[in-house]
Amino acid sequence: MLKELKKGKNKKEKVFVGMSGGVDSSVAAFLLKKRGYEVIGIFMKCFNLDGCAERDAEDARRVAEKLEIPFYVWDFEEEYKKKVVEYMVEGYRQGITPNPDVMCNREIKFGIFLEKALKMGADYVATGHYVKLKTENLKTKKLYIANDKNKDQSYFLWTLIQKQLKHCLFPIGDYLKSEVREIAKKAGLPTAEKKDSQGICFLGKVTLNEFLSQYITPKKGAVLNEKGEKIGEHKGAYFYTIGQRHIGTNLRPIINNQQPFYVAEKNVKTNTLILAEGSDNNILFKKEIKISSLNWILGKFPHSAQKVFARVRYRQPLAEAELFSDKGGYKLIFSEPVKFVANGQSTVFYGKDGEMLGGGIIV
Repeated sequence: MLKELKKGKNKKEKVFVGMSGGVDSSVAAFLLKKRGYEVIGIFMKCFNLDGCAERDAEDARRVAEKLEIPFYVWDFEEEYKKKVVEYMVEGYRQGITPNPDVMCNREIKFGIFLEKALKMGADYVATGHYVKLKTENLKTKKLYIANDKNKDQSYFLWTLIQKQLKHCLFPIGDYLKSEVREIAKKAGLPTAEKKDSQGICFLGKVTLNEFLSQYITPKKGAVLNEKGEKIGEHKGAYFYTIGQRHIGTNLRPIINNQQPFYVAEKNVKTNTLILAEGSDNNILFKKEIKISSLNWILGKFPHSAQKVFARVRYRQPLAEAELFSDKGGYKLIFSEPVKFVANGQSTVFYGKDGEMLGGGIIV
């Protein structure tokens, strides 16, 4: 079951593993110890609403005991509130759809966690992300889609740069999820059967709308159809995102149609939503999008135009496109229109061989 793993130059190379209490990071720590690294387990205490963090930390501690590795809890709660939670709330307040998972990776896991680990003598940090890291020309680091396409998490890692990647390890990117669980079972890891977390990590069982309502006051507004006719009410345009299907009970007496309805547009200034009828409705599709905050993993964006394969949502199929520099920013033009494009979300670019080239924010 275990795939052949290339050993480090020095068996005493030190790796700080971000152990979340789940099976993926548990197996990452196991594999790295098997490779001969000196492994230290770290649980990152971040913002959590329902007490899951304490249970997850205890699960991570139990795995560390099984692996006979040192284990510590690092408290990043204040930093997480400021850099991830506040970012997300402000994004919804502005009417966009922010991506807290991308920000968590950039600011926490490969930001302050990496910085602190290096200061404490780490050669590398590692996580349980499903992504493959390869070295080219003994120096350049490249990221690739994981072997398990259904679990691939490269979409959330587009902000990484060479300075960070040279200190990163992603041990499970070559494995399928089923193989990871089998490794955990054979190794007797306590998390082998633990279910994967769902949704935004820090919310736990609290819904996104319930959480946002603590910061943004609900305010009733009009739901419109494509003709501009009022067909219902919502509780605040802030709380919805493009492509969302489940709108609320206020619409059910009004919309009595076989076709599903989706949020096609939202306007927080007028507090209105526009719904599109049917998943193939033209209003849901875009041929061209603008991008800010572009990161090219190998460094500077190489050309005035670059053919790529892109996705604008996690797990969305890759779509052929061309990326251009455009008036101080960037523009992505798709060969065929793509649907459910939401401002604030990430668009991520790949090569035809699965290499992740970079990404940016849709504006």
